[in-house]
Amino acid sequence: MNLIELAHLAHVADGVSPFNEASLIALTDGASLRVDLLSEFGGAVAVGDAPVEFAIAPSHRRQGHGASLLAQLLAAGETRFWAHGDLPAAVSLAAAAGLVAERVLLRLSSTNSVVPDFGVAEGLTIRTFDDGDAEELVALNARAFANHPEQGQMTLADFNRRRAEPWFDPAGVFIAVRDGQMVGFHWTKVEGQTGEVYVVGVDPSAHGGGIGTALTAAGLRYLWGRGVAEVDLYVEGDNVPALKVYRNLGFGERARDVLYVVS
Repeated sequence: MNLIELAHLAHVADGVSPFNEASLIALTDGASLRVDLLSEFGGAVAVGDAPVEFAIAPSHRRQGHGASLLAQLLAAGETRFWAHGDLPAAVSLAAAAGLVAERVLLRLSSTNSVVPDFGVAEGLTIRTFDDGDAEELVALNARAFANHPEQGQMTLADFNRRRAEPWFDPAGVFIAVRDGQMVGFHWTKVEGQTGEVYVVGVDPSAHGGGIGTALTAAGLRYLWGRGVAEVDLYVEGDNVPALKVYRNLGFGERARDVLYVVS
């Protein structure tokens, strides 16, 4: 068993992957990891300065292995841990170790394929992605997510790595342009029967003009046009404006990821 196989076993058992996309890509590519632990009962991974993610193999659960692995990680100086799905076992483990929830990432889902026509603001054009957009999109992403611990760190290499994934479709990346400048984008994703509002970014200088809503609507029409059964997205639990937009579009909470930290 390797870490990718462990992640698969846990995903099947729990309905949620214990490792996020960045971790799985790093494992697939053989990238250097800050944390790379594997034993007969479970394992842990962390990319760069990201929080640790760990899982116990389903066949070895309820035997104290989770507490033992967490104690090992804490002793090694790790202080931040993702609990994807915030499953009951993870909640109990965090509480027993004295960890506290610092951040909540909500997974919202919708089966409502009716997308309102919000219109497009005067002077704004929405088109699909072209190869020449890559560098400008990455730069805009950095501005839009300057305070985001993961998304704001995306490099051109990271973007190109995801462009190499079989799910990438340039027709599913929407670019908002005003006066010849990119002011927003909506990157969608389709895997099987599930679509995803992968990333919606708007230049801080263009906030408040309805650009994010128009981009979201354009992407949703594309996703439903692909014949997906549902559309998912991730949003920070304290992002009140975004939550209002998504709930007005028919999205409801399906699951949540919680970042637990040493108090």
